[in-house]
Amino acid sequence: MGFVIRTGIRKIVILCQITQVMQKVKPKKSLGQHFLTDLSIAGRIASTLDGFKGLPVIEVGPGMGVLTQFLISEGHDVKVAEIDGESVAYLKENYPELEGRIIDGDFLKLDLAELYPDGQKFCVIGNYPYNISSQIFFHVLDYRDQVTCCSGMLQREVAERLAASPGTKSRGILSVLLQMWYDIEYLFTVPPGVFNPPPKVQSGVIRMTRNNVTDAGCDERLFKTIVKTTFGQRRKTIRNSIRGLLPAGVPMPETPLLAMRPEQLSVAQFIELTNIVSQLRKDDK
Repeated sequence: MGFVIRTGIRKIVILCQITQVMQKVKPKKSLGQHFLTDLSIAGRIASTLDGFKGLPVIEVGPGMGVLTQFLISEGHDVKVAEIDGESVAYLKENYPELEGRIIDGDFLKLDLAELYPDGQKFCVIGNYPYNISSQIFFHVLDYRDQVTCCSGMLQREVAERLAASPGTKSRGILSVLLQMWYDIEYLFTVPPGVFNPPPKVQSGVIRMTRNNVTDAGCDERLFKTIVKTTFGQRRKTIRNSIRGLLPAGVPMPETPLLAMRPEQLSVAQFIELTNIVSQLRKDDK
């Protein structure tokens, strides 16, 4: 009973602190800021890293520190990257645990290999700004050999796209590029009313866990080109969308893949398609 009372009091204190923060740190539309105010959801997001407590964590866009406080209390070795000067000032004043761990700058411009040298493994988490969430995941992908887990909250539509399986309409470029290297779970949906200001869309929480793939099994640059080209013409069949990637006059091979559309293909099928295109290019030389 005593534990329950102390926990309840702690939550009330934290909620009062959040109210004070919201008066000091105003959400900025230009930065896509929507501050989470529901502590139970912040705790659930932090718990997505429960299986990775031995690894350091970098939080993207901590804002008022609502998620940060749970990461700290759960014993994670946390760094935070924040571009908003008001938020940086507040974090420095109110989170002494973060001394020397606050990166005042743009996460998208960080050299994460320099931040975590010698191939050190680490996790990424955040309540990601909706307007740059796709760019954040492309940036994470560049460090896939070090980022063991990446989780957090973003616009529901984008979250569903990242986790979309073959044959679903929401499947897109990021779905395929990320799923080559990560197992992706859509965990839960978050309503607009728990933010200040409330966004016009629902949010979704995902977790990406690095899989065992160490080699793409194809020309990775060509793989990316094929994925982007086919999804850029997603109403066309693969046969028609990749024609421009082949030398003039080269006959199309006989394969069922060419009659499909990009959202229907698995990562393995895109790899197979890449190897087919690569071989046709070599044969033409």
